[in-house]
Amino acid sequence: MNLAIPYHLENFIGGNFIGPLSGAFLDNVNPATAEVYGQIPNSNKKDIDVAVHAAQKAFVEWSITSNEKRFFILNKIADLIDKNLETLALAETNDNGKPLWLSKEVDIKRASANFRFFATAIMQFASESHAMEDKAINYTLRQPIGIVGCISPWNLPLYLFTWKIAPALAAGNCVIAKPSEVTPVTAFLLAKICKEAGLPDGVLNIVHGDGQNCGEAIVQHPAIKAISFTGSTKAGGSIASIAAPMFKKLSLELGGKNPIIIFNDCDWPKMLQETIRSSFGNQGQICLCGSRILIEKAAYENFKTYFVDITKKLTVGDPLDEKSKQGAIVSKAHFEKIMKCIAIAKQEGGKILCGGNAIKLEGRCTNGYFIEPTIIEGLDQQCKTNQEEIFGPVITIQSFETEEEALQLANATQYGLAATIWTQDISKANRMAAKVESGIVWVNCWLVRDLRTPFGGIKNSGIGREGGWEALRFFTEAKNVCIQF
Repeated sequence: MNLAIPYHLENFIGGNFIGPLSGAFLDNVNPATAEVYGQIPNSNKKDIDVAVHAAQKAFVEWSITSNEKRFFILNKIADLIDKNLETLALAETNDNGKPLWLSKEVDIKRASANFRFFATAIMQFASESHAMEDKAINYTLRQPIGIVGCISPWNLPLYLFTWKIAPALAAGNCVIAKPSEVTPVTAFLLAKICKEAGLPDGVLNIVHGDGQNCGEAIVQHPAIKAISFTGSTKAGGSIASIAAPMFKKLSLELGGKNPIIIFNDCDWPKMLQETIRSSFGNQGQICLCGSRILIEKAAYENFKTYFVDITKKLTVGDPLDEKSKQGAIVSKAHFEKIMKCIAIAKQEGGKILCGGNAIKLEGRCTNGYFIEPTIIEGLDQQCKTNQEEIFGPVITIQSFETEEEALQLANATQYGLAATIWTQDISKANRMAAKVESGIVWVNCWLVRDLRTPFGGIKNSGIGREGGWEALRFFTEAKNVCIQF
């Protein structure tokens, strides 16, 4: 099959492409041009009811489908994603504003990898048994939950959409999935791919719409037994307030205010290269980006000089231009939020070392939403800029003198998603990694991901873990069976 980028999207329910029952649609805007280039359904409770009915019907067979057959279908989906990489990457860039080279190299390849990984993982997934000497034996059955809801964000649209859907399907569940209404096109194209791959009708239902009408309807539906959500801490709190009293399983991957801790004894060339990437990758719109850089005082001035110089050389431009290192901010609303955060940093006494401005490009992107990569110093840890997630190309730099001070600064926020430590002293690295309050710690690298490892944060960065066996455990219910000898 050869996909084409659509301009009018429909829901994918029960194997059929249908419009929203209300007839309501939302504009889809290309953030690089600020032009409306499509329409997407704004679905509500009635659409979710229809999707749940289709999923319930499909679950009877899918839940007892052999792992081998699921393996075959999920691998075929992965193959079709790879076959249509160029189209999917362009759709992702048009929706999100990220450079096209990034969509090709990271987002779409990771989407197919997600399906391949969990297709294989379900073939290896094993349960436990516990022998009670000569009395009895207990074994654990892991069975699919039933109907699950997967709600994904706009920053890595297909990447994170498939990260949730693949393990849910592999484990035998039927899925009601909602992509972000800001970046919906690759999810629609995924529905086409799943249809072509032979995924049975109703096993995956993709319903488009905003959080208020569509997302809440998924969370509130009594037949949807688990919710996997990635997004803001505020939205996660709202979801938990609805789902927890209904005793639904919850996996919430939320915000971050991630520290990068740099000691003077690190590998400087590698550190500078990776810190640029971890600060401004995807325009800083990755939950794992480091937004607070903490530098040992002896290295502070040198770091500042080199880092500012490299940052100033980052090319902000048309996402379709292969020379562009930075693309557009995902939406007008998010662009305005980031610019407001920069203004607040100035009011708090922050000194802008570089950036801090919106950029007006020439040509087709003249009305797009672009912001210079921004570095700010001179702010204390308790200010709003260093406490609240900005989620854009904005970082702050601070100095520390001791390991204890570095830890105090690193741990002084409500978040605990990821941290990066730069040092050649392995003992120091291990001490810091053990004490930093974070669900993920990288030492002398950033975003090196093994899909087998648990992924998630602590504190206000969420609950639960995704990835590897953790994802398959989340999407199954454990049942103990005891047999007496």
